[in-house]
Amino acid sequence: MGRTWEDENFWKYPKVEHDAELIASLPESFDPRDKWPNCPSLNEIRDQGSCGSCWAVAAVAAMTDRYCIYSNGTQHFHFSAQDLTSCCLHCGFGCNEGIPWQAWVYWRDTGIVSGGDFNSSQGCRPYEVAPCKHNAVGNLSPCLNAVPTPECVKFCDSSYNYDYDKDKRRGKSIYAISSDEEQIKAELFKNGPVEAAFAVYQDFVDYKGGVYRHTMGAYEGIHDVKMLGWGVENGMKYWLVANSWNPDWGDKGYFKILRGENHCGIESGIIAGEPLLE
Repeated sequence: MGRTWEDENFWKYPKVEHDAELIASLPESFDPRDKWPNCPSLNEIRDQGSCGSCWAVAAVAAMTDRYCIYSNGTQHFHFSAQDLTSCCLHCGFGCNEGIPWQAWVYWRDTGIVSGGDFNSSQGCRPYEVAPCKHNAVGNLSPCLNAVPTPECVKFCDSSYNYDYDKDKRRGKSIYAISSDEEQIKAELFKNGPVEAAFAVYQDFVDYKGGVYRHTMGAYEGIHDVKMLGWGVENGMKYWLVANSWNPDWGDKGYFKILRGENHCGIESGIIAGEPLLE
């Protein structure tokens, strides 16, 4: 969590605009796990470990969901956070932060191999950094400062007998979403989860449940996450978001954050894309 908003240059990229009819039909609350029950990746919480790869982990989590959603639940491909973190040289600095937009460009232009789901090592390039305890109760070892970025390896793991280049899947298009509450809701409802970035403060790190609203604590940096839905709790509107700090953290790995006020910048840097199905 160390880059600045200016690194993103969101304003120069194409933005989607959803029509008024779709927006008028949106429900008060939405959870994609109910709409697309045949896409199990929507239930997965990844763990970036002691690696500043949130930019990559959030990206591949959303890409994985969308690959399934766009296929109407018939195709499942778990994009590898390891492949993206280590091999996208123009994305930034691997475990020492990266640029989310460039992750999606890499997906479209180069492609990303499979990495296995959260509970399995199956896949071409499984994630190499071990899970750790992200300020949560659990049996894992405490997280350390960012570990060195693992080497980019362009062949599949020995347990996954498949050609690296043939294993890759790509995106068809990438785009930003307007920092408008209704446009973001429409995108989530129509196409599935997106990657979002927001400013993290110490009180977020300590989050345990409820709707998060920053009130105190030092600024920690910018963090990237997978946004997937919305709702209302005790009269407070929220976005439903999946973090990458394993299920021990927060509300089983998820958190809710204040919606409609661009709280901590959560609505101002949202990226998504359309997968290219096989």
